[in-house]
Amino acid sequence: MQQTKVHCDPSKKHDFVLVFDVTDGNPNGDPDAGNLPRTDPETMQGLVTDVALKRKVRNFIALVADDYEEDRKSALNIYVEHKGVALNAQHRKSYEALGIATSEPGRKEIKDENLIEFFARFQPEGFTLKEPTEESPGYELIYSGELSKEDLISTLDAIGAENTDARKFAKQVSDAATEKKPTPEQVDDARGWMCRHFYDIRMFGALMATSINASQVRGPLQLTFARSVDPIIPQDLAITRVAITREEERAKKETEMGRKALIPYGLYVGYGFFSPHLAKQTGVTKADLEMFWDALVYMWDLDRSASRGMMNPQGLYIFTHENKLGNAPSQQLFGRIRLRRNGNNASPRKFEDYEVLVDEEVPEGVTLTRVLG
Repeated sequence: MQQTKVHCDPSKKHDFVLVFDVTDGNPNGDPDAGNLPRTDPETMQGLVTDVALKRKVRNFIALVADDYEEDRKSALNIYVEHKGVALNAQHRKSYEALGIATSEPGRKEIKDENLIEFFARFQPEGFTLKEPTEESPGYELIYSGELSKEDLISTLDAIGAENTDARKFAKQVSDAATEKKPTPEQVDDARGWMCRHFYDIRMFGALMATSINASQVRGPLQLTFARSVDPIIPQDLAITRVAITREEERAKKETEMGRKALIPYGLYVGYGFFSPHLAKQTGVTKADLEMFWDALVYMWDLDRSASRGMMNPQGLYIFTHENKLGNAPSQQLFGRIRLRRNGNNASPRKFEDYEVLVDEEVPEGVTLTRVLG
């Protein structure tokens, strides 16, 4: 008897098959081909990249995260946001949370009373006036070194507008700040923090070895390109629109020509793999894996677009192994899900023009879960 939700166990190996279709839409445009649907030029089979599928998953997680309490919601942040912040800004969150400094402050003693009075009154962002103490009898101006280049320039410009001499002095102090390299242990800590707080890093991995280094993560969940069962026919249709682009042409014409790329119909199959060994390293939970399967089923309804036409999931088949290293090669399992055309229909236009053949006789130690289909 099949175990309940065995496919949601992150301590097991999972291989899966995703089947989806598109009607009168563009499932994944190719910018190198005028945004026409991607194709294999030799077979004319349609292609949808793994990146496009992951984008839909990320968008789904970002939307549903709002329904959770704060402790769970904090673990469902998205690292590669849709039109989001720069990656270094994401890495900086881990450094700030862990108290890891990225620079040594710049400092310089001030003896000019006019400058001392100016900085005490003006208190520019990023700069601190340190008053004399028994250990340090003089005034010092300290620059934290934490401002971005753009913010530092803005601050210096503001100081210069008030006092040119003060700007020159602040510039010397900021130049004295030096970059501080984190230790390997601190980089590992930052990596762990990123895994705990970003869903897509835990699942898909990420290369975070930038100027603000959070190392790199090999994700336990990997997807292939999806490929259409049959060749597709990309079409580039002409359309008219009443939205005129240039103001000076509005009086001359009422419509403009536009283009819309689509395929009449395509049935696509993609494959995926989940490694329990890498999942243990990144901290994937049962809830994380369950959310991923939900995303593959429901993300299409949250990603509707006129350009994509009607895209729907038609099958999700998960092979779960008892052995962490696998009880059978993935290609043998994938071969048990076969799609073929019904009859002699030369031009499929709906899912019912195909039939899905599922071989339930799986090898010993493997469990097949039909999430959809």
